[in-house]
Amino acid sequence: MFSYIVRCNFSDPAKEKPWNDWYSGPKLGQMLSKPYFRSTQRFRRSDGTGRNYLALWILESPEAFNTHEYKSDWGFFEWRPYIIDWSRDLFAGNGLVEDSFAVSPQGALHVVSFDGLSKDNAEKAQKAYAFVHPNMTWMTIAGLDKHTEIIGVEALDELPRSWRPSNAAVGAQEAIYLPISDFHRASSYRKVD
Repeated sequence: MFSYIVRCNFSDPAKEKPWNDWYSGPKLGQMLSKPYFRSTQRFRRSDGTGRNYLALWILESPEAFNTHEYKSDWGFFEWRPYIIDWSRDLFAGNGLVEDSFAVSPQGALHVVSFDGLSKDNAEKAQKAYAFVHPNMTWMTIAGLDKHTEIIGVEALDELPRSWRPSNAAVGAQEAIYLPISDFHRASSYRKVD
């Protein structure tokens, strides 16, 4: 399995709620009906540094981006002028399953990325963070935009009471994200004939 992580900011506050309603509703269903897309959840940054929005997908294969279904029905066109600081990155990780990063409404997602750092510097930074956060799942870049060589993700059962970034390495972005959608599996969106 692979993790597809989309991060962005949104530039028009007047259109932000309709965009979130669309993305967390019809867009999730649309994507989960496509081949190889297994699960997803959306998040908004509540603390730390990085982009404000994060969508995390679990895929069976990188072939997900080469299917006719994906290429013919992308769906962001109406919102594209307002989506800024956008990244689409595909990551490989050991032992990923559909619910590896599922977060309950009371939980949070802890994310560490090394955008713009070389592979060597990202690996050094990752080691420093791994020491401080032993439960984090570390994934390496496998394709698409390649904004960060490595990303760390940890699903938390509850929002930390007093969270502070670790600052374990220079050049890292570390953030806490809260869920803004439920966790969904592809099977819950598939049409039954």
